[in-house]
Amino acid sequence: MANASAKRTAQQNAEAIKNLRLGLLVSGALSVVLRLLFRRGSLAPTQLSFWIYVLSLVPSVFLSRYLERIGSPRRDPTTGTLISAGEDLSRPGIIEWCFDVIYITWACQVGSGAFGQWVWWLYLIIPLYAVFKLWSGVISPMFFGRSAAAPAPEVEGEAKEPTSKRQEKLRKRSERGDPRVRTQAR
Repeated sequence: MANASAKRTAQQNAEAIKNLRLGLLVSGALSVVLRLLFRRGSLAPTQLSFWIYVLSLVPSVFLSRYLERIGSPRRDPTTGTLISAGEDLSRPGIIEWCFDVIYITWACQVGSGAFGQWVWWLYLIIPLYAVFKLWSGVISPMFFGRSAAAPAPEVEGEAKEPTSKRQEKLRKRSERGDPRVRTQAR
């Protein structure tokens, strides 16, 4: 089955997209219900908290639509066979950061409906994390000459190249002088 991996990715993406849609609806509905129950005044368009809530919908909906677009599997309309599984939505990197922004937005929306306007200060986690990644990955190595990830110090007796079990067995045989092992000149 050559296409098993693509089918598995398509299935995982379809499930992630379904959960993303459900989360968007649940967080939006829960936020509005909590505002109606506990903070009725925050739903008036003259309130700052209303406009913060409306503006927070922009990144949430935009990133949800983006992830849905790149992660949706494409199928042949006539036969229904899988043409493309879409981008793997469980991949680390930018896609993971998009999910993080969406989750933080949902938490701020629901939290501000339940606990008040101060919860929006948690939204500052996003730019602070971006500054941290920029500093540790670009600025610090550029100006101070440090690498982003410092290499681990090597132990004296440790080999530099990782070896497989077979290579290790052949090395031990050659050290014992086994005639079955041919050594290559380097």
